[in-house]
Amino acid sequence: MLEEFKKFALKGNVVDLAIGVIIGAAFGKIVESLVADIIMPIFGAIGGLDFSNYFIRLSSAVTATSLADAKKQGAVLAYGNFITIAINFMIIAAALFVVIKLINRVKKKEEAAPSEPPKQEVLLSEIRDLLAKKP
Repeated sequence: MLEEFKKFALKGNVVDLAIGVIIGAAFGKIVESLVADIIMPIFGAIGGLDFSNYFIRLSSAVTATSLADAKKQGAVLAYGNFITIAINFMIIAAALFVVIKLINRVKKKEEAAPSEPPKQEVLLSEIRDLLAKKP
């Protein structure tokens, strides 16, 4: 059973998938930081908006003006956080779209390029041609 697990775990597809998950997680953190630390502050400076503190009080006990304090006091609907996460998703989706489009373009070029036939085929074709010329 241990040998079978080793074969499974060391297959190329499993290793490729693991690498993809790790790179995806790192990419997600980069995009999250891009949105939270660069894009949202720019939107906030332009329009005086701070998406992180946008919320609706669902309880009359909530009197705080910041989201963190409001969550401690009671139920709140944090739609500003949702907006931030939606922007994260849009950036990730756009980036993946561009990457997949580039990969497909490279694959098309590889498919369009004529490949050389194997040497064995070339030799067999030459022999066939020589035999056809013989009277």
